[in-house]
Amino acid sequence: MAELMKGKRGLIMGVANDRSIAWGIAQAMAAEGAELAFSYQGDAFGKRVEPLAASLGSDILVDMDVTNDETLDSGFASLWERWDRIDFLVHAIAYSDKNELTGRFLNTSRSNFKNSLDISCYSLIEVARRVEPKMTEGGSIITLTYGGSNRVTPYYNVMGVAKAALEATVRYMANDLGPQGIRVNAISPGPMKTLAGAAIGGARRTFRHTEANSPMRKNATLESIGGTAVYLASDYGTCTTGEIITVDAGFHVLGMPQPEHL
Repeated sequence: MAELMKGKRGLIMGVANDRSIAWGIAQAMAAEGAELAFSYQGDAFGKRVEPLAASLGSDILVDMDVTNDETLDSGFASLWERWDRIDFLVHAIAYSDKNELTGRFLNTSRSNFKNSLDISCYSLIEVARRVEPKMTEGGSIITLTYGGSNRVTPYYNVMGVAKAALEATVRYMANDLGPQGIRVNAISPGPMKTLAGAAIGGARRTFRHTEANSPMRKNATLESIGGTAVYLASDYGTCTTGEIITVDAGFHVLGMPQPEHL
């Protein structure tokens, strides 16, 4: 590796297990020399994240619930006891009631709509506000979205609306934070075999369909997404901000399936 991230420190939010997109990003960052911290929510996730973090040489774990300002404040206070600055933040947090990720979008409940937007979108604003003062040398904020934000995807439902809001948030925050040298971008992978992805109705069929029809006849890998994140967080990404970078083997360019699948 070229040690593109040597000397840089970053917080990874959203690792659930070793198949998480956030974990693929963490591995790529560590391989390029970054110093990492990890957040988790509750003891159950903490027990999963701790050995993964240790495998990358990190002992900085902070418990944060993005719906609870007190835990965010205490979590970041704990982090600032170890670090006096931060160079990048990876926000890989999203949630919706899986019972509403089947059937019709029209049946979305008010409570789940609010909760999905709060966790999947507003949380980015909350954490960005807390890391901004510590990005004293500029920095990079990276979040994760999906093509269901702008094209109807079966059963993605309210998450499509949440991701559309997240992408708009990326653009507005990029404008706010640009003068401080802080870039804000989103990576939009294709379907992935993750814990979050499995909650969406028809996930396996969607995965097979995109693999069979994408121009490269495959789906994105954790390594390819991790590499994109490294670019965005490294010095090579210093003039890239407000972007939604798609990593889906080209599936998003299609207007119809490949001829053999029509």
